[in-house]
Amino acid sequence: MSDSSRQRFRVLAAGVLSLVLCMGVARFAYTPLLPLMQDQAGLSAAGGGWLAAWNYLGYLTGALIAANISDLVLKDRLYRIGMVLAVVSTAAMALATSTVWWCLWRFIAGLSTAAGMLLGTGLILHWLLRHDHRPELGIHFSGVGLGIALSAAAVSAMRPWFDWDGQWLLFSVGALALMVPALSWLPRPALQTHSHGGQPLIDAPPSSLFQWLFMAAYFCAGIGYVVSATFIVAIVDDMPGLEGRGSLVFLAIGLAAAPASILWDLIARRIGILNAVFATSALQVAGIVLPLAGGLPAALAGAALFGFTVIGLVSLVLTLAGRYYPSRPAKMMGKMTLSYGVAQILAPAIIGWIAEHGGSYADGLVMAAAAMVVGSLLLLGLKLVERRDLRHAAAT
Repeated sequence: MSDSSRQRFRVLAAGVLSLVLCMGVARFAYTPLLPLMQDQAGLSAAGGGWLAAWNYLGYLTGALIAANISDLVLKDRLYRIGMVLAVVSTAAMALATSTVWWCLWRFIAGLSTAAGMLLGTGLILHWLLRHDHRPELGIHFSGVGLGIALSAAAVSAMRPWFDWDGQWLLFSVGALALMVPALSWLPRPALQTHSHGGQPLIDAPPSSLFQWLFMAAYFCAGIGYVVSATFIVAIVDDMPGLEGRGSLVFLAIGLAAAPASILWDLIARRIGILNAVFATSALQVAGIVLPLAGGLPAALAGAALFGFTVIGLVSLVLTLAGRYYPSRPAKMMGKMTLSYGVAQILAPAIIGWIAEHGGSYADGLVMAAAAMVVGSLLLLGLKLVERRDLRHAAAT
């Protein structure tokens, strides 16, 4: 293996491990642990929704910061701080049973997730572009699915031996082990405005209409994503005959998500990146509603389709956003994530309120599917805007 290939491997591995840490542990360990926290620590249904909402508020705050920072050195510093916060916020969940305490640390975990997902992703895309590598993030985003699968498998394995707080502490030990290569294998950013091959890194932002439609579609995708990602374990555990199977379904999401971003990169090369984004959105509708059919096969099929499409959608959207701003990829990534994040704050709180007042978390699946249908239609409109913008650019 050449020095260039070896360095590329280490950088991509740092990105994968950072996402396993900040997404798989700091963010998504909460999903399979939610039923345990309700049974053993007295967390209410509404409280479960509020913890998710505070986590997404932290993520949104981090996205707002990422969208307004241009200094690569500062981005790198905040990314590294975020990885430390991912470890600390995971351990802190085990130290008290106060909902206020939990909300505080879920907020901080959300900040750390933004650091890994946006600042880390932006730094890695910038490194790939500067070193004349293909600007695709499929391998990098496989860390999200891998992290989900590992967190689900870990909870299933630990359940007979450890209570909810012991599991949080063990997750923090694993997080500490992940943090070391996530920090040491990612080089400090260089400040050149051109690649090693001499190509300038010139930003070429899309039109304002394109950006607003794109953000609106991604807002809908945020609703579609957050319901299953946060509540699927509790939803499946509440279904007749499926008690205790929620972690298995969450594991199916992670296993399907792990290779998804790589496969969607290949699909996007053949059909175009916007067509691939639309395909992920349309297929995700089926993945959301399939568990409502009842039975373990439907739940597993829905989970696998959901995991395969949701990670593909996020990967493609953030890759496309980063390509518009090669000199500062996190700029548009942050804007897109703001719209995604607002949905993730509103939806869990609403669903938690519904569950507390006589409904169930499963009612949120209908809302999520409807939002994805609207988002898919917006993406069709986005293709028309793209054609208009290309015609306009050719005429000027």
